[in-house]
Amino acid sequence: MSPGSSARIRLDAGSGEGGPDPAVPRPFRSRRRNRHGRGLRGELLPAHLAGSRTRAERFDDWVMESAERLERLWGEDIQTYQFIVQEIPDGLEELVRRGGSIPLASSSPGLGPKPPVITIYRRPVESTARGLVPVNELIHDVVVEQLASLMGMDPETIDPTYGRFRPL
Repeated sequence: MSPGSSARIRLDAGSGEGGPDPAVPRPFRSRRRNRHGRGLRGELLPAHLAGSRTRAERFDDWVMESAERLERLWGEDIQTYQFIVQEIPDGLEELVRRGGSIPLASSSPGLGPKPPVITIYRRPVESTARGLVPVNELIHDVVVEQLASLMGMDPETIDPTYGRFRPL
């Protein structure tokens, strides 16, 4: 080739024979199929479908739905509360070792500029609801209980539908 030609040499081509070096494996993400021509061609569930969400993401959504439900009932009074989702309670191992009951949530009143906080524990709620109660309704009942304890009211006063899905 002459120095003024327009052909370029690809540095990543490998053997220089017009294609990548077959001895150098491509990264997994760049392979569309396995070596036999089978395998996934794309995502199994697109991200916009509900089935593609993880359990933790669905749990977070249910906590937000519960807070929005209470906001429709109580208006701006609920907007000052902060809702947090945590996997398990702090000190769970010690609590189980002593034989105590595992909390589903905790709450702390607001002090000074800090807002009141309601913390929902994902794993204990999911294991408690296992087949007995819909998880989203148990989450709502737990949020209502914590909010009632912070406001000094009965849970039925906070939400008239409280306890509707409790097992007999």
